[in-house]
Amino acid sequence: MTARTRRREKQLLAFAVYPGVTPLDLIGPLTVLRNLTGTRYRTVVVGDRTDRLPTDTALQVVPAASFAEVPAPFAVIVPGGGPATVGAMADEALVGYVRTAAATAQLVGATGNGALVLAAAGLLIGRRAAVHWAYAEQLEKAGATWAREPWVEDGRFLTAAGGAAGIDAMLALLARLKDRSSALLAQLFMEYDPSPPLGPLGPDRGDPDLAVRLRTPRPRAGRSEDHAEPRRTP
Repeated sequence: MTARTRRREKQLLAFAVYPGVTPLDLIGPLTVLRNLTGTRYRTVVVGDRTDRLPTDTALQVVPAASFAEVPAPFAVIVPGGGPATVGAMADEALVGYVRTAAATAQLVGATGNGALVLAAAGLLIGRRAAVHWAYAEQLEKAGATWAREPWVEDGRFLTAAGGAAGIDAMLALLARLKDRSSALLAQLFMEYDPSPPLGPLGPDRGDPDLAVRLRTPRPRAGRSEDHAEPRRTP
């Protein structure tokens, strides 16, 4: 039995990744959904190719399957990636895959500013959606209504505003796909009980200069000194 055959036997939740993705927006939800063990659902990370991809940290991601190998998943979910996601809106392979997969998917989701990719695929017109606050205006220009909530459901669409909110949304999804007890156990195991040491912050709370600084362009993924790839010798 091939790996591709095994993937068809499960209801797949496909996380579509691209260069510059934010690991927290991907790994947080995956950590929650690993508790789907024992159900007919399974997660898989997919990309245009299965080559190693840079993220916006020192971590790199290797998709387990290509878009072509998972053409019709149960769910397609796009994690955010800061400025890289804006560039990904013009990635024909990514946007085309999301649009095609969403046509038959029972769940379409995004974390952080991943909702911009859904918008680029024309999927959020007239819908309420959560997105990282720094990209709310851009989301609304694409025809969506920004929901000022950590996460929101609109029909089969599930969107979360940021990395931590993505964990919240996936806990709710785990409770739906499996059971509430499993979601509670997942939350307890992760010791997920946010209490930021500097208090709650948001675009309308705290030092307004912080929001300005966050909107200042940063080095592209894999280009900063801290996160550059090590040199390879011949």
